[in-house]
Amino acid sequence: MSKIKLDFILDGGANMALIKRAITEVLHNRVSNSKVLLLTGPRQVGKSTLLKHEYDNYHYVTFDNDLIRAQARDEQGLFFLNNPTPLIIDEVQKEASILNGIKLRVDASNERGSFLLTDSQKLELMKGVSESLAGRISILELSCLSLREINNISFNKHFVPTLDYIFEREKELKKYDNIWKTIHRGMYPELYDTNRDWLDFYASYVNTYLERDVNSNISLDSATFLKLLTAVAARTGQILEYASIANEIEVTIPTVKNWISILERTGIIYLLQPYSSSHLTRTIKAPKIYFRDTGLACYLSRWLTPDALAVSAVNGNMFETFVVSEILKSYANEGRDYRFNVFYYRGKDKNKTFENEIDLIIEENGTLYPIEIKLTSNPKASMSSANMVLDKVIDKKRGMGAIICLIDAKLYLRENLIALPIEYL
Repeated sequence: MSKIKLDFILDGGANMALIKRAITEVLHNRVSNSKVLLLTGPRQVGKSTLLKHEYDNYHYVTFDNDLIRAQARDEQGLFFLNNPTPLIIDEVQKEASILNGIKLRVDASNERGSFLLTDSQKLELMKGVSESLAGRISILELSCLSLREINNISFNKHFVPTLDYIFEREKELKKYDNIWKTIHRGMYPELYDTNRDWLDFYASYVNTYLERDVNSNISLDSATFLKLLTAVAARTGQILEYASIANEIEVTIPTVKNWISILERTGIIYLLQPYSSSHLTRTIKAPKIYFRDTGLACYLSRWLTPDALAVSAVNGNMFETFVVSEILKSYANEGRDYRFNVFYYRGKDKNKTFENEIDLIIEENGTLYPIEIKLTSNPKASMSSANMVLDKVIDKKRGMGAIICLIDAKLYLRENLIALPIEYL
């Protein structure tokens, strides 16, 4: 096995930046303790680059290559002869039948870390993984760069507004300059090579995405699907309404549902599920939709400069999208599955005319932590008035609430409510 390397080299030629990926230590631990590791994540977040850098003694193949993929499908014996372990297989979802061959080989050996796999369509591959490699595989998600990574912050704990977290996080705080520039730029690694033009990158990304990922799932009119991408980008941070999108782009609701599932499967969006409890009545059941990268959302929505974005009508939703994405990354970079921990809430009591809304609820160890995300430098305790609804959930306790905002320094608004700058993520 390759030794742990502290720096992760971003692609980009002569002006390469050195950025340590937060997930590196978790990755090495999983590889050393698992027969197979699957690294998932959208295209161009750095999956193959990370694995090739950290495990440069491994043989490498990619199923983007038609000939290699054909041999893996039709002549698996020859494939494994030509590609001995330890082996990295890139874009393994393109020929998932190889998983049976991997199973046979890892079952015949006690070696750890024999196969390192990447995939850009996690949900599509899960059935094959569960059937072929259950108990033999460790799954990690690599996201775009995080604020911590681009600012060289080594702290790697998932966000939760406890006093312990705040104390530990304060040991490595850095002031972020012009957060709107970062939100607009997005967090794909290639953008942190200073030579890459923003418009060119995202134009190429969208075209490649449509060609490789969308057309591999369904045959469709790329222009119509691009309309869907644009419509969804304009709705980031909002409750998902299939009918509204279908009406805008003039397709059927089942078609929108299918295409949304492709966006989710390929890591373009995340559907944040509502928090449910038998103690909470009349809650909204639809998820909220978030782009995983705000730069891509800005490109599709045609917000072409940070200054224009900062004063736009969508600045609040884009700020919320960015914060949610950073919180999800904090879980993924620690090797945790955030789907069981992070929710939102919107509902209405029978005796009230207005809805209660909580932007995020983090559930951990029987405690519910309510979080508001506000585009303000002057937070008020009243912004978290809906938090009390969680007291109705009698089998859970309500923890410290937080308002994540543009305040300069942390500020207690109540004993159980704290306003936090974005630097605490």
